[in-house]
Amino acid sequence: MTATAPTQPSRQFPRTRRAVSGWVGSWNRLGRQTQFYGVTLRGIWDALVNYKVELLRLIAQMSLGIGALAIIGGTLVIVGFLTLSAGAWIAVQAYNQLADVGVEALAGFTSAFLNVRITSPLVAGIGLAATVGAGTTAQLGAMRINEEIDALEVMGIRSIAYLASTRVIAGVFVVIPLYCIAVQVAFVAARVGTTFFYGQSTGVYDHYFTTFLNPVDVIWSFVQAISMAVVVMLVHTYYGFTASGGPAGVGEAVGRAVRASLVVSSIVTLFVSLAIYGQSGNFNLAG
Repeated sequence: MTATAPTQPSRQFPRTRRAVSGWVGSWNRLGRQTQFYGVTLRGIWDALVNYKVELLRLIAQMSLGIGALAIIGGTLVIVGFLTLSAGAWIAVQAYNQLADVGVEALAGFTSAFLNVRITSPLVAGIGLAATVGAGTTAQLGAMRINEEIDALEVMGIRSIAYLASTRVIAGVFVVIPLYCIAVQVAFVAARVGTTFFYGQSTGVYDHYFTTFLNPVDVIWSFVQAISMAVVVMLVHTYYGFTASGGPAGVGEAVGRAVRASLVVSSIVTLFVSLAIYGQSGNFNLAG
């Protein structure tokens, strides 16, 4: 009696199998990521009650940085320079574009409208992702490959609440004063660029700026910034918490987290703006 050869898996349709397996794997990763976000948000109360010291330490570290980084590379400094550049860019583009049609007096309107609704929230989110977010992913990734997270769980500490939820809360606390400074810097940069470099009257600029600056829009702008901070911190904590593959894997996780958070920041700005202002923007220009 002859022995039969073991059954081999079918090698037919390799492209179809790869496509299906990739699609299924993407859905599985999305499900694991969503589950992590839910556990992180659910652990916020636990972090506020049981991990106050760690929370305060993270707020101080995220807002100003440590040592020399507090002077040249803290989150406050980086976001300030980013919004300064964005405000100056609005001054240059708005004045030149409006001057082409003879209404350069409305340069103050563009600053009050664009800085509050689009530019400042988006730039603050990008700065948060590039500084606090990238640092968070690197820290958690290093802890993961050094088995420090496993050690915390062995000690009975809820690792997600202690490491992820605290960082989400700290990101929200940090973004509030950070965004106040970002908006002010953007306003000053646009005003100086328009009045000093282009020579527009400060009275004309201030008139149109104060006329079109809606305080309610500023409040909604803070809502945008806080929503963006929550999403950015969730993304970065997930990639840091699930990093693998040694130091190279941590670097790869940081790159993927920054890429994902930049995309998500744009999406959050788009959908939150649509939800708040609608398709028309709740704006009517009449004279």
